[in-house]
Amino acid sequence: MPRALITGCSTGIGRATAVELAKRGYDVVATARRVETLDDLDVAQRLALDVTSDASVAAAVSAAGEIDVLVNNAGIGVDGPVEHVPLDDAQRMFDTNFWGAARMVQAVAPAMRKRSRGAIVNVTSLAGRAVGPLNGYYSASKWALEALSEAMDVELRHWGIRVIVIEPGYIETPMVGKGATYGVDSAPYDELARLWDAAAAKLEGGGGRPGPELVAGAIAEALEAEAPLLRHPVGADAEMVVAARDSMSYEQFIATMREFLGLDW
Repeated sequence: MPRALITGCSTGIGRATAVELAKRGYDVVATARRVETLDDLDVAQRLALDVTSDASVAAAVSAAGEIDVLVNNAGIGVDGPVEHVPLDDAQRMFDTNFWGAARMVQAVAPAMRKRSRGAIVNVTSLAGRAVGPLNGYYSASKWALEALSEAMDVELRHWGIRVIVIEPGYIETPMVGKGATYGVDSAPYDELARLWDAAAAKLEGGGGRPGPELVAGAIAEALEAEAPLLRHPVGADAEMVVAARDSMSYEQFIATMREFLGLDW
């Protein structure tokens, strides 16, 4: 049975993916910075892993053994207008969201190449395809991972290694509201924050945000698809926005979204 290593399994999408793949017969290696958060997961192996540390990545990959599937899910957020977010915070986020995924790829890809098989799943975001205000740095980290994934798809396909990009829209996870936020509680951006909160609520629709199980199911289905695609928007909001973004110019898209969301700014 295939062995899948998943990063960031303490909560949210990573935890839900560990549960889903285990149910489907995968040998799941669940990882988190604090390994004790994984104690209740019924998986093949639980490992401590900090994707921002070369030593931690090397130790976890060595302990996991042969890896058939890598799911790069670990991520953090920081929000605020571009001029206000401390660059140290933005750099720390990139070290997890982008460089962390790159560290994992460099650690597992050589063995996958030698076996001429494997799959690498990069969990990006709707924000990696269409950028809203006040989360420019988070979006940039996800756009960077999208670009890296395109390069990997061309480079690794030759050896039978599949690259899959999962692009969730608004998902209800413990990460929501936990990231640092700067510059939105007072002028000049407090009014934009109020308007964007109302617009984002409209984009979510009346049913609220779906849970991380939706993303876990999408990851499993993408891994098992007979006709694989690179990109997989997940959630009605992601599907709608990505389709609009891909069908028109940037100027048309922004005008359309402003009108749809009622964003007067």
